[in-house]
Amino acid sequence: MNERTEPRAGPRSGPHSGPRTGTGHDTGHDTGNDTVTGGTAAARSRHPARALFWRLFAINGLVFTAGTFVLALSPATVSSPVLLTEIPVLIVGLALIITANALLIRKSLAPLDALTTLMRRVDLLRAGDRLTDSGNGDLAQLIGTFNEMLDRLEAERSASSAHALAAQEGERQRIARELHDEIGQSLTVALLSLKRVVDRAPEELREELSAAQETVRASLDEVRRVARRLRPGVLEDLGLHSALSALSSDFAQASGIAITREIGTDLPPLSGEVELVLYRIAQEGLTNVARHSRARHVELSLRQEKGRLTLRIADDGRGGVDKEGAGIRGMRERALLIGARLTVDSPPGGGTDVRLVVPPHAVQADHTDRGGLADHAVHPVKES
Repeated sequence: MNERTEPRAGPRSGPHSGPRTGTGHDTGHDTGNDTVTGGTAAARSRHPARALFWRLFAINGLVFTAGTFVLALSPATVSSPVLLTEIPVLIVGLALIITANALLIRKSLAPLDALTTLMRRVDLLRAGDRLTDSGNGDLAQLIGTFNEMLDRLEAERSASSAHALAAQEGERQRIARELHDEIGQSLTVALLSLKRVVDRAPEELREELSAAQETVRASLDEVRRVARRLRPGVLEDLGLHSALSALSSDFAQASGIAITREIGTDLPPLSGEVELVLYRIAQEGLTNVARHSRARHVELSLRQEKGRLTLRIADDGRGGVDKEGAGIRGMRERALLIGARLTVDSPPGGGTDVRLVVPPHAVQADHTDRGGLADHAVHPVKES
C-alpha cells in the first residue's frame, strides 16, 4: 500500500538544526623526529604480526646463514675445500631456505593480523563479527577463545540492554500516564473554566481571554502529543500498521516534510516486542530526519521479503553522517533485542538510508499476543 502524506500549509514547527560541526583538534608544532617516532610506534601497534614476522625472519635468516658458513668452513671441508662452482649452489640453496621460511612464517602469523583487526573494529552492537579458527596451533586456539569471549559479551550486553530498555519503556508509560491524567486533566479544567469566563466577560476583555484560552488549548494539544510519543496507545489498540500510519502523519504535520509510506498488508502477526522495536526505530529514524537531514521528502516502508521483515527510512537530505550518535546507538540496541540487523548508509550529499532487517526466527510471533496486521489496514490518505 503506497500512501503519500503532504505537510499541511503553514509554518514548520518541527525541530531542525544546522550542519553538525565537529570539534577541531589542537595542532602543535611537533618536530620531524617526533613525527617519525610516533608514526613508527603507531604502525607497530596497528600491525603487530608484521613486527613479529620481521623479528622471526631476521633470527631464522641469521641462523640459516650461519649454518651455511659453518657447513662450508667446517673441518670436514678443510681437507677438501669448497669449489668456486659450488658457492652459487650454496647461495641459491640458502635463498630458497630463507624464502620458504618467510612464506611459512607469514602464513602462520596471518591470523594474528586478522585477530588484531577484529579487536579494533569489534562492536557489541554489531553481532556476529567473528573469525574462522581453522587449523591447529596456539593462534587457532587464541582465535577460538576470543570468539567465545565475544559470544559471552554479546549475550551479557543483550541482556543488560533488554533490562535497560524495559525500564525505559516502563518509565515512558508512567510519565505518559501522568501527563495525560494529571497535567492533561488540569489543562482541560482550566480550558473549560476559561470558556465560561469568556462567555460572561465584558466585550473589552474577551479578546485577551480568548488568546489565553487558545494558549491553554495549544498547551493541552502539546501535552497529548508528547504523551502519544511516549506511550503509543494506537500501537496497543490497533497494531503496528495503524501506528506507523499515525506516526507518519504526525511527522509530516509537525516537520513540514513530505512523507511517502508503503506498509504491506500481508505482514504476519508479530509479537508485542517486535512491534515495539519496529515502531521505536521508525520513530527515532523520522526524528533524526527532522532534526539533521534538511530533507524535503522521506520514504517509510515495511515489507516482508523471503520470510524477513525490512523496515526502511530513506530521505533526500544532505547525508554524510560522520559518526553514530546516541540515537543510532539506541536503534542498534533495540535491533539487538530481537536479533535484527540495522544498517545506516549515508553518503555525503546522497541522503540517508536506514534499514532494519528482522530475521525469520524473530518474525514468528506469539499469536495470543496480538492479532494480524492486515485486519487493521487503513485506506490511502493524502493530506494537503
